[in-house]
Amino acid sequence: MSLKFRVLCLHRESLNVADMDADTITHTEAPVEEGEPYFTSLDLFLFSLIVGIIIYYFMPLSICALTEHTCGKNIIVFYGSQTGTAEEFANRLSKDAQRYGMKGMAADPEEYDMGELSRLSEIENSLAIFCMATYGEGDPTDNAQDFYDWLQENDDEDLSKLNYTVFALGNKTYEHYNAMGKYVDKRLAELGATRIFDLGLGDDDGNLEEDFVSWREQFWPAVCEHFGVEASGDESSIRQYELQEHTDINMNKVFTGEFSRLKSFEIQKPPFDSKNPFLAPVTVNRKLNKAGDRHLMHLELDITGSKIRLDTLYESGDHVAVFPTNDSALVNKLGQILGVDLDVVISLNNLDEESNKKHPFPCPTSYRTALTHYLDITHPPRTNVLYELAQYASDPKHQETLRKMASSSPEGKALYQNWVLDACRNILAILEDMPSLRPPIDHLCELLPRLQARYYSIASSSKVHPNSIHICAVVVEYTTKTGRLNKGVATNWLKNKLVTDNGHKSTVPMYIRKSQFRLPFKATSPVIMIGPGTGIAPFMGFIQERGWLKEQGKEVGETVLYFGCRHKNEDYIYQEELEEAEKNNVLTQLNVAFSRDQEHKIYVQHLLKNNKENIWKLVHSENAHIYICGDARNMAKDVQTALHEIAEELGGMTRTQATDYIKKLMTKGRYSQDVWS
Repeated sequence: MSLKFRVLCLHRESLNVADMDADTITHTEAPVEEGEPYFTSLDLFLFSLIVGIIIYYFMPLSICALTEHTCGKNIIVFYGSQTGTAEEFANRLSKDAQRYGMKGMAADPEEYDMGELSRLSEIENSLAIFCMATYGEGDPTDNAQDFYDWLQENDDEDLSKLNYTVFALGNKTYEHYNAMGKYVDKRLAELGATRIFDLGLGDDDGNLEEDFVSWREQFWPAVCEHFGVEASGDESSIRQYELQEHTDINMNKVFTGEFSRLKSFEIQKPPFDSKNPFLAPVTVNRKLNKAGDRHLMHLELDITGSKIRLDTLYESGDHVAVFPTNDSALVNKLGQILGVDLDVVISLNNLDEESNKKHPFPCPTSYRTALTHYLDITHPPRTNVLYELAQYASDPKHQETLRKMASSSPEGKALYQNWVLDACRNILAILEDMPSLRPPIDHLCELLPRLQARYYSIASSSKVHPNSIHICAVVVEYTTKTGRLNKGVATNWLKNKLVTDNGHKSTVPMYIRKSQFRLPFKATSPVIMIGPGTGIAPFMGFIQERGWLKEQGKEVGETVLYFGCRHKNEDYIYQEELEEAEKNNVLTQLNVAFSRDQEHKIYVQHLLKNNKENIWKLVHSENAHIYICGDARNMAKDVQTALHEIAEELGGMTRTQATDYIKKLMTKGRYSQDVWS
């Protein structure tokens, strides 16, 4: 049966999935008589019918035709998002469309059949916008992987009638800056699509918000010119959701922090992923550093029974994603300053009934749960949030300041940079510093972005620790220019995850994200690992795995580590484990840079230069694999520069040749980075 015919024959309204998820149905049945068949023909027919309907309903929209789900929308904004920013920008662009007499919607490419992209031209004045973030080493985000594969594999696709534009999100400190956005822009043009506005490049190392606002400011006039439409001139706030308060509701139908299925934290069912994390008990939480004013910590999560422990699902170099919650003190302060009862149960319902996104976060839920589990209340708000909130300031000066910061004027941009970003003001700080600004909490909840999972390089090997995953992290705390103490959401939450808390086991919602950061296929290949600070995390897994291979009688190549910290007697983390590995010849070289134990600072790149002959022999003659983990802005660049200089000096190369040499190592998979900025 064709998809369209099936859609006509079977209406989704015939099955209420919300009710199915929320209700717990119990049956009391009479005992079956001996010899009586367990199922009659009618039972089997009804069972088959129910299964068929359920499979239909839960079948992902990736098999659904795009045109059947755009429902009259002519601006479709696809997003490839790993941390939520690209999705946020997509929502803003789809909302903008209303001001130009057009209808927009944000769309996750994972939920649609992108093979139907060419059919968007059947809709009058249609435009596909792509907000594409780059992840890792120039890779697509998880939700854009299938779209990326489709673009690569379909050379014969005719997109000559498709209008499109791309805004890319990246970070200049990374080698493959905005690679995904650039690829989508180039590939769509190769397939014949019409680019109606230039590719936008957003740099998160600079000011991503400013890059987006500047691009958007020029983009919409180009849309007006291309389609012959005009802006309505109405700059008033446009609400996307309406508030519904639940005064009499079965609390079993209320979300309390789950991400998709009600009671999923009470009744755990695999597979575990971003929408269905596994609740892993914390079995170890210890401080790693001996002294100093920082708190470096080692946690172990028990994954027994989760099916994550299988080698195919958890490998050295993978990342563990954890879902933190906001500090209850911040949540309570927001409730107090806005004068609301945080325990009121509400739903925010999409005013566009045809939209696939019914709510901005799981509903029904309480304001307290939304602000604790679902919404980001600690990052500085973006300019669109300030613009929407301005109307609620009773002081004209506060209104003017908020609108100015949301404008594209040089003065407004500078004010936003200084007053919001440089001062690290979150939404609570803004409300405290603008006493006349008291927005309705439901609108604030609509505007705030979703609280995202945090990713950590796994600091263990499943060969040695099949039932646990280890995390190494440093607690983030700093004082802002306004004198406030800001705390990192995830690291402070993890710090407080005691093994037992009031007699109960502490748990961490988590899942595994696969990585390309892998040990060589051949155990005999030498490895050079460079990871100062908590950048040592994946290398603890690598070292454990190489040790395990040796125990199995396998021949293992040289295993070389370059680690760095501030002081030997303060933050030389995992010192005992590393020295034991060196003693057992699992680590053939252990090189440690103590940056502040002498007058002149010494970093890992200095040790590389000191050992240049050995480095060059391993890389050039013995095909060693190089791994770098840690800070992207400074350390990773300095290490790469040191390797360029070694190639120049010992390989007799020019700087250009040395640069190309390292790039070829990257292409061959012999130079891998797991870095952050």
